[in-house]
Amino acid sequence: MPLKGRSTGTDSIVRPLPISYLEPEDVAELFKVPLETVYQWRRKRTGPPGFRVGRHLRYHPDAVAQWVADQSREAA
Repeated sequence: MPLKGRSTGTDSIVRPLPISYLEPEDVAELFKVPLETVYQWRRKRTGPPGFRVGRHLRYHPDAVAQWVADQSREAA
């Protein structure tokens, strides 16, 4: 999907943004853990990587999926 806007003479294809980023509540629901557990993972840097949008914490779905894959490999 090409970006609209100023043309630099070459059209660049940029990966579209995900339909929606996950909120901490979404991550907690996904893994069936208390919300506080998600916040503890963030403080201890043991959970999926999140990022801030202003004061709001968000998670990229691909980053969460990669974290799950990494956890699965470590457990094997």
